[in-house]
Amino acid sequence: MASIEEAREILKNMGMPKAQQADICCYALLAMAGIRPNMKWSEATNGWTRIHDMIQFSNAQYGSTYAENSRETFRKQALHHFRRAAFAEDNGTATNSPNYRYRLTDEAVALLRSYQSAHWDDALSLFIEHHARLIDVYASKKKMTMMPVQINGAKFVFSPGKHNELQKAIIEEFAPRFAPYSECLYVGDTVEKDLVKNVAKLTELGFEITLHDKMPDIVLYREDKNWIYFVESVTSVGPMDAKRILEIAEMTKDVSAGKIFVTAFLDFRTYKKFSESLAWETEVWIAEMPEHMIHLNGDKFLGPR
Repeated sequence: MASIEEAREILKNMGMPKAQQADICCYALLAMAGIRPNMKWSEATNGWTRIHDMIQFSNAQYGSTYAENSRETFRKQALHHFRRAAFAEDNGTATNSPNYRYRLTDEAVALLRSYQSAHWDDALSLFIEHHARLIDVYASKKKMTMMPVQINGAKFVFSPGKHNELQKAIIEEFAPRFAPYSECLYVGDTVEKDLVKNVAKLTELGFEITLHDKMPDIVLYREDKNWIYFVESVTSVGPMDAKRILEIAEMTKDVSAGKIFVTAFLDFRTYKKFSESLAWETEVWIAEMPEHMIHLNGDKFLGPR
């Protein structure tokens, strides 16, 4: 008796990423293989099928409730990745054509037919030998796009994305210009939340160590002036507005060092989107103009308040 959990196990064993082991991907696999609940995997087929047919099959045979507007989700979450893994193919017509169809590759259907048999392990090993596991392909691609960055003289990497691109610029472009000789006491990554976190130094300075989501994106400390820079890396949310200043002030109420609040943006256009919400007595740094800063009021160009 075939089941969605068996389909999930097959996808997992093939090295599909976690997202491609979701229910919708399992249903797509069962539908393309033509496997109904009362059938064995040895009966798998690979006839051409439309996404519409997959939806109808899943609802009728397995009690799912996908609507017709789920077609793009089937395409993006399941079928696109199945093709990348050499597990499925299309018939080469335009994607908006009513004749556009998918099917399992001959190698894939042969693999499915061996599931739960004495030949499964050998068949799986042979398939993976000729077609890299998708989870490895994606991991390799991600590794290639990781951004190297030097923090406090040590080598780290940021995962890809605009937020981390800006954080890299803050450390490599902003800090040398406007926080020379400073040490990075905290910086997070979109994947590894506490990439650098000098708890001992933060505690010594009087920080109340809190959950990550209350920490500024980057905390720099300049010992020669006893200044702390709180820097928010803003691409879509989180500027130094009045509310954020109060949150950081509460967290650092026992910190006696001078406090400097900075909002960093990748470009001037993003800055303009947030300009009206920025708090007075804070600083603005824009990565595309790294040699300049915008000082919001006050009698000093840059300094603690």
